[in-house]
Amino acid sequence: MNTRLRPGGNGPARTLAQSPRSAPHPLRAEWLRGFAPWAATGLLLALAWSVVAKADQWQGSWGATTELLSTAAALIGVPFALAAGAWQGGRERRRRTEELRSSTARTPLVQLLAAALPLACWLAAAHLLVVAGTLAACAPYASAGGPAYTVFAGNALTLAACTVLGHTAGRAVPFRLTAPLLAIGGYAVVGALGTRRSDVRHLALCMVHVLGDNDLAVWWYPLVSALCAAGLAAAAVLALTAYRRAAALLPLAAALGAAVLLVSTGDGLLRDNPLSHRQVCDTSTAPDICVNATYPGMLPEVTRALSGLTGRLEGVRNLPVRYEDLWRSPRPGEAQLPNLSPLGWSAVRGKVTDPERYAWEAAHMLVRPDCEQAPTAGRITVTDEAVLRWLAPEPGFAELREFSVTRARQEGDTKRLAWYRAEDEAYARLKAMNDDERRSWLGRYFATAAECAPKPGEVPSL
Repeated sequence: MNTRLRPGGNGPARTLAQSPRSAPHPLRAEWLRGFAPWAATGLLLALAWSVVAKADQWQGSWGATTELLSTAAALIGVPFALAAGAWQGGRERRRRTEELRSSTARTPLVQLLAAALPLACWLAAAHLLVVAGTLAACAPYASAGGPAYTVFAGNALTLAACTVLGHTAGRAVPFRLTAPLLAIGGYAVVGALGTRRSDVRHLALCMVHVLGDNDLAVWWYPLVSALCAAGLAAAAVLALTAYRRAAALLPLAAALGAAVLLVSTGDGLLRDNPLSHRQVCDTSTAPDICVNATYPGMLPEVTRALSGLTGRLEGVRNLPVRYEDLWRSPRPGEAQLPNLSPLGWSAVRGKVTDPERYAWEAAHMLVRPDCEQAPTAGRITVTDEAVLRWLAPEPGFAELREFSVTRARQEGDTKRLAWYRAEDEAYARLKAMNDDERRSWLGRYFATAAECAPKPGEVPSL
């Protein structure tokens, strides 16, 4: 506050001296303006597009969601982070401000980190925002298990490390082609490692090799993978900027140790999901209907889709005890439930996509499901087709039969026409039976329905 005497006055007059506005901190400019926010927006859109495009295949499965997010982070996020970091790292060369940067009082290490870390945090935040949205979209349809938070945290750290690594490469080799070449190289390396069958595949950054809901990654797997990426980034930074470049050997050793741990552990990085070995069952039907415990919320939907089939089988003897849904062959007295996984085919967002076809497939699981060839006796095949047609008609069967009959007539195929006529007559006789008579006949039929080569006299005729 400055004071001065007012001319001809009785006291001092005070004038406010405006203090000069302080210059903004360099980190503020890096955080809020320039390349970093735009790069984060680009990564967010790229990841979101890859996730939304396959929404039918992951909504309702935590494992499928984890697998998709990890693959997107590996094949899109890692190349993007390397390229974005390299592009920013070469900006002084493009703007011809290298001499101005070198004249500042800050050390080269501080200069590099001040420019690279805001971009790294922006890209990691963009990935986590996509993860949060994806998990929120999966939660209403997932009925068992939960998100693998360490996987997403490890992937975010890996993307941040790749950004710093790319920035270091861009500053060391400040050419315009450095960024696209790093993107192409990162995609090729991650893709090549991730598709290997050996344990080397676990070195693919961000790519956690879970198989839907059947596998779970051990909690430290993605964190050790992130340590590998962070060690490489720290070694590159120290090799470029440190006064004693031998200091780069310490983070490099940490990265190599993490890589050795990943490769030597191999398949031990994944463990079986205990839910995938269990079932939840509805015992009010015949056969019982059991679905895998990784999606128990599908049980009412499956029961509803098979209600017509199980209703026709009520009171019939010699049926399998249950429809089972485990990753193994059915045991004696069991029938395989049609596949509900992977999602996107038979089931989407907790619903059976085509209940009629699903019931038709389930009916086929009851009649000689493991036989490569039909029985040699034509009468048995005709009987099988009539039973399947009565239990659960194939969707569009009437149109398909009409087309087949018309074509056989045009070609003069009397043998095929006779076959169709025999099937229709057998189906008509089965349909004309009263309920008690039909249940009794089906009980005798299902006594031999699992045999691939039954004797003609053992299978009741129609």
